[in-house]
Amino acid sequence: MRVQSLEHLKDELQKLPGIGARTAERLTFHLLRASREEAQQLAQAILNLKETVRHCRICFNLTEEDPCQICSDPQRQSQQVWVVEQPKDLLALEATGLVHGRYHVLLGHISPLENIGPGDLTFDALLDRIKSERIEEVVLATNPTMEGDGTALYLMSMVEPLGVRVTRLARGLAVGSPLEYATPAMLEAAIRGRS
Repeated sequence: MRVQSLEHLKDELQKLPGIGARTAERLTFHLLRASREEAQQLAQAILNLKETVRHCRICFNLTEEDPCQICSDPQRQSQQVWVVEQPKDLLALEATGLVHGRYHVLLGHISPLENIGPGDLTFDALLDRIKSERIEEVVLATNPTMEGDGTALYLMSMVEPLGVRVTRLARGLAVGSPLEYATPAMLEAAIRGRS
């Protein structure tokens, strides 16, 4: 016997990243057992997210206020911009408490295989910011992947001619990890980036 509403919810939940058939089934039955009020609160939270969250007009971070709190903060070092691929990367850097500059979110990376080129990202807005604001340093904090490195190299070629200092996050060995478990690429990055 198929219950159409159960199947429909399970199918919709499986569309979420990291949710397979078994997890979708568990979530479906959890929501079925939940009170009507709990189900409505979840539905309302999803609707509120879609209605209130947008990209900051300056840095493209997710926000409910425009400009976002980081761009509006006068305590931030406005002459330093940290370039990240996604808002979740910004959150990871913010969690360290070590970044005192501002950000620019590219909303992706260059990926020819996925037909994503520089025009599909927020490169032009970044270049406009560099030209109009008094930015002294651009920190490339893209992911250490082939696409992230390619994106960083492309950005470097665009930003350096503007006379702005361009730096890249260091990489290499993970703290607490023995050398014997490091890959050759990790060791190479650690040796080249030693300080």
